[in-house]
Amino acid sequence: MNIEDILSLLPHRYPFLLVDRVEEIEKEKRIVAIKNVTFNEPFFQGHFPGKPVMPGVLIIEAMGQAGAVLLLHSFPNSRNKLFYLAGIKEAKFRKPVLPGDTLKMELVLERMRKNYVSMRGTSSVNGKIVAEAVIQAFAVEDEQ
Repeated sequence: MNIEDILSLLPHRYPFLLVDRVEEIEKEKRIVAIKNVTFNEPFFQGHFPGKPVMPGVLIIEAMGQAGAVLLLHSFPNSRNKLFYLAGIKEAKFRKPVLPGDTLKMELVLERMRKNYVSMRGTSSVNGKIVAEAVIQAFAVEDEQ
C-alpha cells in the first residue's frame, strides 16, 4: 500500500500521520508498515534540542495506526468506525529512534471481539527491535 491507500483508510493527517507505507498485509492476521523518520518531524524541536529522539509514545501511536490500517483493510464494514486506544500492555523501549531511521512496525492481530481488538507489535530499525507492546483498541461509529 502506498500513501494514497493509507490516507483513504486512516483519518490521521499531517503532522500526526505516522505510517508512510505498508510492505505486507495479511487480511485479519498481520501487517508490516514503515515510518520514515526525518529531522523535519515537528516533535524533534522539543524532544530533545540538540539530541533528537522520537518519543516512545509516538512509536506506540505509529504501531496503533498501522494496526488500524490492518483492521480497516481487513474488515470493510469497519470503514465507518474510528479506533480509539484502550490500553497498552507490556510496552518496552530498547533503543532510541533517531532522524534518518526507518521504523518498521510489525503487528499481529491476537484477539477481536465485537468492538474490541488486541494486537501484539514490534518496531525495529535495521533489524533490531526498538520497541514492543500489546496494543488494545475499541471501535466506535464515526458520525461524520
